[in-house]
Amino acid sequence: MPIATVNIIPLGTSTPSVGDYIADCVRVLKEAGASFEVDAMGTVIDGEIDEILNLVKKMHAVPFEKGVQRVVTTVSIDDRRDKKVTAREKLASVMRRLG
Repeated sequence: MPIATVNIIPLGTSTPSVGDYIADCVRVLKEAGASFEVDAMGTVIDGEIDEILNLVKKMHAVPFEKGVQRVVTTVSIDDRRDKKVTAREKLASVMRRLG
């Protein structure tokens, strides 16, 4: 199962704080019923590749809809085909190794 990390950066806003923009982007995932987790530096999405890419496209559009003139979106995809693995399972695997 593919896992993606998404980072959306609205540029040229009226304030250095972009939390409201990010919350609106994450709302796209919540309303879609997607499996996701937000951390301080990005959002991790579990799902099928077409679903993930469609959601990222919608998230990328949100700051533009709010009047932002420039948005930088970075996407990293881990698409493992030999078995289904979620983001939580990957994290649990690392934590087990740490003891």
